[in-house]
Amino acid sequence: MKYYLIAGEASGDLHGANLIRGLKKADPEAEFRFWGGDRMAAAAGCGALARHYKTTSFFGLVEIVRNLRTILSQLNECKQDVRTYAPDVLILIDYPGFNFRMAKYARSIGLKTFYYIAPKVWAWKENRVKAIRKYVDRLFIIFPFEIDYFRNKGIDACYEGNPLMDAVAQYREKMPSRQEFLNACGIADDKPIVALLAGSRKTEIRYNLPFMVELSKRFPDYRFVVGGVSWLDRAIYDAILKDSGVGYIQDRTYDLLHFAEAAVVTSGTATLETALIGTPEVVCYRADELSMRIGRHLVKIPFISLVNLVMGREVVRELIQWDMTQENACNELMSILEGGGKRERMVRDFESLREIIGGSGASDRFAARMVEFLKNGDEKI
Repeated sequence: MKYYLIAGEASGDLHGANLIRGLKKADPEAEFRFWGGDRMAAAAGCGALARHYKTTSFFGLVEIVRNLRTILSQLNECKQDVRTYAPDVLILIDYPGFNFRMAKYARSIGLKTFYYIAPKVWAWKENRVKAIRKYVDRLFIIFPFEIDYFRNKGIDACYEGNPLMDAVAQYREKMPSRQEFLNACGIADDKPIVALLAGSRKTEIRYNLPFMVELSKRFPDYRFVVGGVSWLDRAIYDAILKDSGVGYIQDRTYDLLHFAEAAVVTSGTATLETALIGTPEVVCYRADELSMRIGRHLVKIPFISLVNLVMGREVVRELIQWDMTQENACNELMSILEGGGKRERMVRDFESLREIIGGSGASDRFAARMVEFLKNGDEKI
């Protein structure tokens, strides 16, 4: 069968790659075309990368408005590409602003649509549930609390675990030694490391990394290292890190987290990845004032980090916008470093989190269910 996948950011590329590997196991004749990234391209092998997500990732109300013409042009491009490829199914991976429009288009041309990694409608824009019912044939969810949420909305969603566990398990099979990692970072001393994960978009980095660099000055006995991403121009990082003494390593986030004593992380998938690897963390997040003020009124959840949402309580401290001060961040970071008052409890909470999330193999299980639905001509939600 022919599969067309759409992922618009780094986390989607990661999950899309593991899903492609699972689809190839469940359907040895599978063919792929996709919007995604390097991981999906490597997993597909002979598949065609139609557009890289580094050209499609826009974040925040202001950035989206500024790039609206580009976004609409890309949407039309994607529609035409899907129609030309004529797949058996369109698989949408998160990225709701773009993917809901593609779901609507797929419905208009009679193309079966699977939504993998449900949009966070339980957080905001709950009206999108109606669009899921109307345009999506099968919904695949990755958090256990979503089962009851969608069931109460009349949607029988498919849950097979969380694919992040697959990514972590794959990493543990090939993680380097500490010395190999230090050499890769260009670090000569053996100071304990604090990881800085400032996001995967230009705007996130510009709003959050300067704050993190300033925070590093309060901890001279630690080596702070930024986990960078290759799809962003290195100059974006260098302009902020210049003469700061903060290290940089590219596309090796899991290595960085594994060898770090603690981490300062923006919101998003990285908060959950950090916890699953077992590194104590504090969440620091800032965006443009307009987007945050609007979001404050629209977002209906008590937390923004996936760790706290899955656990249903505050496990990691969230310093958001107005609470994100140097004093608060310094106190929280000190509390999760070795000897800090919150460290041991957080590590225990992360162990409980891993039990709730479940083991590895979710990507293969999701893929097998998708192939099963397609072969059986499964009806719409």
